[in-house]
Amino acid sequence: MNTERVRVVLDTNIILSVVSRHSPFHEVWQALLVGTFDLFVTTEILLEYEEKLSLNFNSTTAEVNMQILMMLPNVHPQEVFYRFPLIEKDSDDNKFIDCAFACNAHFLVSNDKHYNILKKLDFPKINLVKLKDFIDILRLIKPGTLPGIA
Repeated sequence: MNTERVRVVLDTNIILSVVSRHSPFHEVWQALLVGTFDLFVTTEILLEYEEKLSLNFNSTTAEVNMQILMMLPNVHPQEVFYRFPLIEKDSDDNKFIDCAFACNAHFLVSNDKHYNILKKLDFPKINLVKLKDFIDILRLIKPGTLPGIA
């Protein structure tokens, strides 16, 4: 049985959709908390998470959730050594592609249509999935492993 850890990069729109316990997608946050998958982030990504959480919720919610992220053993800082200028309409989104490439992510999760360019490229090969599809994937895996998919 393959016990490879599931490597994931979550776009900020996903973080905003999953942190609230009232969200229908909160199970993704819960899965992160129990270690079902490994989340990879750069400093730029963390700063954007914090900024958008503050704007969409409040500074206390942002601070608490950022502290949680920083303490989780399955949240990993990722250095990026190559930058892909793939998304022109919102070049700020490229940091998620760069992180996914650098950590060899199994999934980049986003509902943002700007990322659809990834489906047309042979390189870099990044597996883009929508939030709903990622939830389906999470329901199939045991915490921390990627059996039969790697």
